[in-house]
Amino acid sequence: MNQPTLPIPISFISGRYLLFSIDDVTYLRREYQTCGVLIGTLPQIPQQNVFLGLPLELMPEEARLLVDKGVACIVDEAKAHDGMQSLLEEDRRQYLRELESQGIHATRILTERKDQQRNQKMKEQNDKKAKAAAKAAESVGDKPDAPAAANDSPASVADVFGDDSASRKASLIVPEQVYGVTPVTSYPPLPHPSTSSENILPRPDVPLSYALFAHLQSRGYFLSPGLRFGCQYVAYPGDPLRFHSHFLVVSAEWDQEIDLMDIIIGGRLGTGVKKGFLLGGPRLSREQTESETERTESVRTFSIEWAGM
Repeated sequence: MNQPTLPIPISFISGRYLLFSIDDVTYLRREYQTCGVLIGTLPQIPQQNVFLGLPLELMPEEARLLVDKGVACIVDEAKAHDGMQSLLEEDRRQYLRELESQGIHATRILTERKDQQRNQKMKEQNDKKAKAAAKAAESVGDKPDAPAAANDSPASVADVFGDDSASRKASLIVPEQVYGVTPVTSYPPLPHPSTSSENILPRPDVPLSYALFAHLQSRGYFLSPGLRFGCQYVAYPGDPLRFHSHFLVVSAEWDQEIDLMDIIIGGRLGTGVKKGFLLGGPRLSREQTESETERTESVRTFSIEWAGM
């Protein structure tokens, strides 16, 4: 995996925060517990709706947290792509040559892989024939001498394919066989955005639950949208690909009145799906402080479970 250049550009398109680069997605998931939701269709099976692909959509809370940490910046994609009109012809040609070079490299790798598989299969066939011939000779008591064995030995892989494998591989890579590489982002040929660029947007607006979100994330939890469980977030103790979630998370302000039935329902629901019901929020309101960091540091959480279920 390639190390992405920081800050990572988060594309703001039609009110959504999107990531198009798989390198960016894997880096943020591994280093910053950012999961997001895949919303794109797969190229080969666009009609399916179970396993989706790029782009990755981020919640406003995820995008805001990455910006606050200095890891990412929000880019107005429509304004950024105005720069395509001023792209020099030589830069465009250079970029196309780089894409062609990547396609040739990918073709060469696939060709070598096919050759290795073919050689391995031929070797297995030769070994099988040699074992069968030895077994047959042993059963009739006809032991061949060393010279005969050398003459009757199966052909080696080198004998079958010859020594000009390098030139043969090179001859297979003709222009019509070169893979076309479709870039997933516009950086390059557009210059990588910086925090001082005119296309950079301000930090995303976030709901009041952002303080609780940032608090749990700072404790190492992976958070995903909680719509399917009727909550705000679902908290995982590690990567969701390896762990089941531990908590159904609901945020509340410190002085907010909470209906007792909502607590009972949340606790029973969480216990019914083998999770805890986590209720939490900051002690400081937005009127008391302008700093989200202070609100995050003042968060308290409470976990509710039904022991008898």
